[in-house]
Amino acid sequence: MAELKAGTRMRSAVCTTEVMVIAAPGDDIELTCGGAAMIGITEDPAGGDVDSGHADGTLLGKRYVNEAGDLELLCTKPGDGSLASGGAALVLKEAKALPSSD
Repeated sequence: MAELKAGTRMRSAVCTTEVMVIAAPGDDIELTCGGAAMIGITEDPAGGDVDSGHADGTLLGKRYVNEAGDLELLCTKPGDGSLASGGAALVLKEAKALPSSD
């Protein structure tokens, strides 16, 4: 577990996914991708396989949030693993609807 802050870059240990933290709560967070703990951007991945239960993939340029909305990650490199925090899967952040221009 690590305390994350905005601007922190991380990578998956089991796939090519890389993310940047956009927003994070002040407490420690267990962040995983593909079922394995994420590592710092400069660390070498340990290798291994993506867990089949965490293989939904990540999409380039998309933002992922937790259910509470206090953790937001931006995918800077896509991969086969899916993101999770504390065992709960992160979901794509939906775009806000713009008001009509009638």
